[in-house]
Amino acid sequence: MSPGVVAGPPGMNLNLSPYLHFDGTAREAMTFYQSVLGGELTMNTFGEYGVEGDGADGVMHAMLRTEEGLMFMASDLPPGTTLTPGDATVTIALSGDEEERLTRWFHALADGGEVHVPLEKQMWGDVFGQLEDRYGVQWLVDIG
Repeated sequence: MSPGVVAGPPGMNLNLSPYLHFDGTAREAMTFYQSVLGGELTMNTFGEYGVEGDGADGVMHAMLRTEEGLMFMASDLPPGTTLTPGDATVTIALSGDEEERLTRWFHALADGGEVHVPLEKQMWGDVFGQLEDRYGVQWLVDIG
C-alpha cells in the first residue's frame, strides 16, 4: 500500500496530501522538489482554465507523485490575492472516490468554520469544495 493511502475495505481509496501555496513560485518550487525526489510532475495554469491577463501563467494546480508513493500538491495564489508567510501556506487536501465519506467529512469539518467553495461539481469534472475549519485549518476536498 502506498504511503498516504488509508487501508479500508476493498475498492476504497482515500488520500491525505499536503497542499502548498506559493506567491508566484509554485512552478520553480515543484520543479525543484521533482529534481530532489524524482517522480512525475503535472501542472496546470490559471490560463488553461480561462483566466486571462496577469496571473494567467501562474500554476493553478501542480501534483508530484514519486515512485515511492509520495504525493503532494501546490498552487500559486489566484490572481488578485496575496500571501502572508505563515498564513495558510499549507492546506490539507482529502481526495478519493468515496463520495459519501468525503462529503460527510467536508460537512463535519465545515461545522463551526467557513466554506470558501461549496462542495459541488467543478469545471474539471470532479466534485470539489474548500473550507477553513473552526481552528483556522484550510481543507480541500476532491471527489474524483
